[in-house]
Amino acid sequence: MPQIQQPSNQIKLTNVSLVRLKKGKKRFEIACYKNKVMEWRSGIETDLDNVLQIPNVFLNVSKGQTAPREDLEKAFGKGKSTDDIVLEILKKGELQVGEKERAAQLQRVHNEVIGIVASKLVDPRTKRVYTSGMIEKALDMLSSQAHANAAEKSAAGSGAGTPATGDDAEAKPRAKEHNWTGVVTTKSAKSQALEAMKALISYQPIPVARARMRLRVSCPTNILKQSVKAAGGKGPAAEEDGEQKIPGTVKDKILGYVEQIESQDVIGSEWEVVGFVEPGAFKALSDFIGNETKGQGRVEVLDMAVTHED
Repeated sequence: MPQIQQPSNQIKLTNVSLVRLKKGKKRFEIACYKNKVMEWRSGIETDLDNVLQIPNVFLNVSKGQTAPREDLEKAFGKGKSTDDIVLEILKKGELQVGEKERAAQLQRVHNEVIGIVASKLVDPRTKRVYTSGMIEKALDMLSSQAHANAAEKSAAGSGAGTPATGDDAEAKPRAKEHNWTGVVTTKSAKSQALEAMKALISYQPIPVARARMRLRVSCPTNILKQSVKAAGGKGPAAEEDGEQKIPGTVKDKILGYVEQIESQDVIGSEWEVVGFVEPGAFKALSDFIGNETKGQGRVEVLDMAVTHED
């Protein structure tokens, strides 16, 4: 006999966010309060009672269909309590949010990405930072171009076996470069900002370059004239006209990393240089100093991103 849904046996959920986890070929859901899931995951909220609307696991929250115990044991293993299963779903599950919340979250990530990129890139001619608006327009250009290229490839799918010639052949290496298709909410703003910077530097819709780091490098003077070990790797060795120029001493190699020297001096038994370095060379320089000086030298970051502003 079908059950009559009376007010006494109906569960009405308002202001709800669902967290879903697919495991053991079945999808499990828990009903949570809006905004509380992210607070719990970030450590702001610690009381699970303030996160869960109902301390139970469902196959379908909207229908009030709870998950049978045998399904839970098959998916999560025997001996696990409901609380343990709820915690696993809360940690690993996918948060389902409404359209407005999703749009607001996307906008927050978008603004954060633009802010990071604008603070890390400069006009290489003037060394001045770009406004957030200019960075946003440049990324929009790349996104539109990437989507247009994807559409062209999809439309030309039938001719995939045709070898590239002429301009197409020249453009082929572009496929290996960094593409930007827009911001998503499934990745951190920091990682997406790095992708955006690589794409801007690769395609140059506007002239951009990474803002340089300002460092102070210190090294004992008795180490400076030591020869660099042959196994020291590539380092900053520059290849010009097919010839590789390898620095001969520790001092030579350190200065090889420095694009522009601001000052250098000898203070007592220690040599010190202050200058500007590409961010990508920082780790290699730090590793070199650590290995060659056996911990006696050091690299100090004075400014993470040197720029000029109006």
